[in-house]
This record gives sequence, structure tokens and C-alpha cells, in this order.
Amino acid sequence: MTTESFSPVPGPADPRRWRALGVLGLIQFMLILDVTVVNVALPQIKIDLDMSESSLAWVVEAYVLAAGGLLLLGGRLADLIGRRVTFLAGVALFGVASATCGFAQSGLMMDVSRFVQGMGEALAAPASLGIIAVLFHDPKERIKALGIFGGLAGLGGTSGTVISGFITHVDWRWIFFINVPVAIAALLLVPRLVDESRSPKAHRPDFLGAVLGTSGLLAVVYGLLRAADHDWTETGVVAAIAGGLVLVALMVLVEARSSDPLIPLSFFQNRTRVTTNIVTLFFSTAFFSYFFLLTLVEQQILGWSSIKCGLSYLPFGICIGAGIGIGTGLMPRVGVKALLATGFALDAVGMSLATLIGSGDSYVGHILPGMVLLALGSGLSFPAIGNASLHQVTAEDSSLASGVQQAIQQIGGALGLATLASIAVKHAASNPLPNHLPDLAGGSVIAYWVGAVSLAIGGLLVVAFMEYVDPVPKMPGAEIAPEPEPA
Repeated sequence: MTTESFSPVPGPADPRRWRALGVLGLIQFMLILDVTVVNVALPQIKIDLDMSESSLAWVVEAYVLAAGGLLLLGGRLADLIGRRVTFLAGVALFGVASATCGFAQSGLMMDVSRFVQGMGEALAAPASLGIIAVLFHDPKERIKALGIFGGLAGLGGTSGTVISGFITHVDWRWIFFINVPVAIAALLLVPRLVDESRSPKAHRPDFLGAVLGTSGLLAVVYGLLRAADHDWTETGVVAAIAGGLVLVALMVLVEARSSDPLIPLSFFQNRTRVTTNIVTLFFSTAFFSYFFLLTLVEQQILGWSSIKCGLSYLPFGICIGAGIGIGTGLMPRVGVKALLATGFALDAVGMSLATLIGSGDSYVGHILPGMVLLALGSGLSFPAIGNASLHQVTAEDSSLASGVQQAIQQIGGALGLATLASIAVKHAASNPLPNHLPDLAGGSVIAYWVGAVSLAIGGLLVVAFMEYVDPVPKMPGAEIAPEPEPA
């Protein structure tokens, strides 16, 4: 994310700003949509591309690892070379990769294309926020614009599974093809609606740190997913995980010695922010794994159609939206710490109830109770996490703090999904059902219990280590003051 003050000097309000916001918001909707839109299509992708359950996880993993691992680098590039050109490069990359995803003829082609899609998000998403901060000089207008932008992003995340259900019923490839005309429209419109801007304080970004970190995470995830089909002590599994950890350690060393690191190590000296990022890892672990495994169970074990599967997630979107609204209203009254602890407690109970899928196939009795509680708890947690991640952060560093939080969400989801999917698939393969299908429901139960415990631990960490946090809702970038370009 962008970390510097914005330019140019405030003048008359740009008459194109709201039209530009519409285009930027549509692209953000598309970017977030593609995190979840593949879930319902996974079983059909598995059949058409002849993929195993463990390799299928890469369709999700490749995207979130690239997006999360390169997000901060993308923000720095936007500051350095220009926000508009970085945004356009990201959208172009995303559009081309969407087309190759749609035309994919093998699992490898799909995974590589999804990784490039994630790279596109890592460039376009932070540049979008920087453009909005430049377009909207008035603080009240900026808050409204960022609220609309964030709302569209949230809508993309919650509606992805429902949209995917209907599109997959026709042909799963169109969940990718529909991105192409949207990307083309943005490439044509944004140059007419947005002027170029960059930060006068931007420095050369730490490419080596970003490459080491992302490569290390890819290696760790590869090792975890390989463990689904091999023993945990198998040479390939151990070498991949150990090599990945070495690369991550090298990244930390490089960052510590860099004159301009992507994330200054001093950023992690604040106890509340560190706690928030740690519990976000636990939250993302459960969140990503829940969607991935439940989708496979509903379609492969329960025999549901893609439309029925997609519609089954509709209460989740409704309840998470309600939870966000309730949480935002309650936060100034009960405080960030209490709200976040309550959200994690509800999530832990919801994840525990999700294990009922192993004892029956009733939607109302075995799926809906856990889904509703998990969604409400998640909705309550989001506003609190947003404030806690910005605790004692200066206005100029608010975008950095937000970028770290978003990167942690993506990376945590990738690592958690790799771990829990591996556990679930390994159990399923070794415990076949009478019809010789793997017991994915039983494997999911084990993974959900692990997720429930991790969420409970996250809630305890919040209670034990989080300091008092200002409960007035905050929005990254809303208070950044423009700075003039140097003569």
C-alpha cells in the first residue's frame, strides 16, 4: 500500500472524480470477487483439468499468495513510478491472466494464470487507494469515497460464491472470461478520468525482500499440500517446507538491513498491532478453509448442483453484512477489545458447529447454524480488526498498516488452507466411504475442529495482550493530507 503523503496541491475538485471512483470500485469488486468466485467452480475444474483435491487448492492458493506476498511491493511501485500507470499495468495483467485461466487446459496452466492474476491485484489494489486519496481532497468526500470503495470490495467478497454458482452451471470458464471486458473498459476509461500522480518521497522498493518472501511462502505451501499425498517425513515435503522457511528468514534479514524496507521492523514494536496481525492469521486460516472444504463436500459428497451450492452461501453474505453493521455501531460503546474477543468467540462456536456436516446432510440442521454464527462473528470482527491494525499509527503510515493487514489476511489464508486442506484430504483418502469416494466430510470435520481451536486461541490472545484502542471507526488513508510536488 502507499505509505507516503499524496500530491498534488489541493485545488478545485476534479469534476471527473466520482466517475473515476465508479471505475476504480468496479475493478476492486472484480479483484475481490476472484478470491471467492472460484470456490463453487472447483469440483468442475477438478474434473475438466484432471486435478486432485490437494492440487486443486492451488487454484485458490496461487492467487492469494501472489496478491498477499506482493501487495506492499505494488504499493511502493505505485508511489515511485506513478499510481495511474501501476493501476493500468495491474489491470492489464489481471485481464490477460483471466483469459488464460478461462482457456486453461491443465492444472499447471490454471495455477500459473491464477498467480499472475494475483500479481495484477497486488499492483492495482494499492494504486486504486492512492488514486482515490489524490482525487478527493475534501476529508468528508474522501471518507465517503473510501466507504463506497470498501463497500464494493466487500460486496465482491460476499457475492462471489452465489455468482459463481449460476455461471458454473453454464460453464465454469466464464467466471474468468467475464473479467476481460471489465478490464478492457477500465484500460480505456481510466486514462481519461485520472491524471498521473506519484509521491515525491518515494524510494526504490525492496524487490529482493518481496521476491524472497513470496518464494518462501510458495515453497512452504507446496510442502504442506504435498503432504496430503505423501508422508510428512517424505524428502520432498521436508525439503520444501525447510527451504521455504530459510527463504522467509533471509527476507527478514534483508529487510532488517535495508535502508528502505517494505515494512520497517520498528512497525512491529507495538503490542496491539502485533497481536492483531497474529490473530488475523488464525482468522484467515479458518475462513478460507471453511469455504474450500464445504464446497467440495456439498458438490462431491452431497451431490448438490453448482447453483444450489452457490445459493447455500447466501445467508453467509447477509449475516456478515449485518455483523459489520452491528459491529461498527457497537464499537464506540463496548470498545475494540471486547468486540473483537466476542467476534472470535462466535467464530469459534460457528466453526465447531460446522463439524455437524460429518453427522448428516441437512442444510438447516447441519450447515446453516455454523454458517450463520461464523458470518456474524466475522462481521463483528472486521471493524475491530480495522481499528486495531491502525492503533497508534500516524496518518502517513495508515496505508502501510492497512497494507500489512491485508497481506496478512491473504498469506494467513494461504498457509491455513494449505495446512487444513492437507489434513482433510489425507484423512479422506485413508478413510474411503462405502462407494469408494474419499470421506471428505470426515476430513473436513477434523480441519474444522483445528480451525475452531485456532479461533478460540485467537480470542484469548486478544483478551490477554491487546491494549486499549480508540473505538472511533477509522479508515486507512482518510486523514492523509496532500503534499505539494517539489519544484
